[in-house]
Amino acid sequence: MEKRIGTVIIGIENREAAPSVNAIISKHSDIIIGRLGLPRTEGMSLINLVVEGTTDEIGSLTGQLGKLDGIEVKSAVLKISR
Repeated sequence: MEKRIGTVIIGIENREAAPSVNAIISKHSDIIIGRLGLPRTEGMSLINLVVEGTTDEIGSLTGQLGKLDGIEVKSAVLKISR
């Protein structure tokens, strides 16, 4: 399957879900090539991931994250031209 490169933005409103978020991110570490965390004391904290993988791999990551309460996930992917 063709690989894609993209970004996944994770909004964390429920800080109690943070350990679950980190466990899922660790499980998918083979497709993550960059991570930026923006903790905030008020409002939603953010994690931005740069990913490279198949649409199934990226979908697995975002799908598992999206099932958590208090977590919002958005992604955008591009084809890798070779």
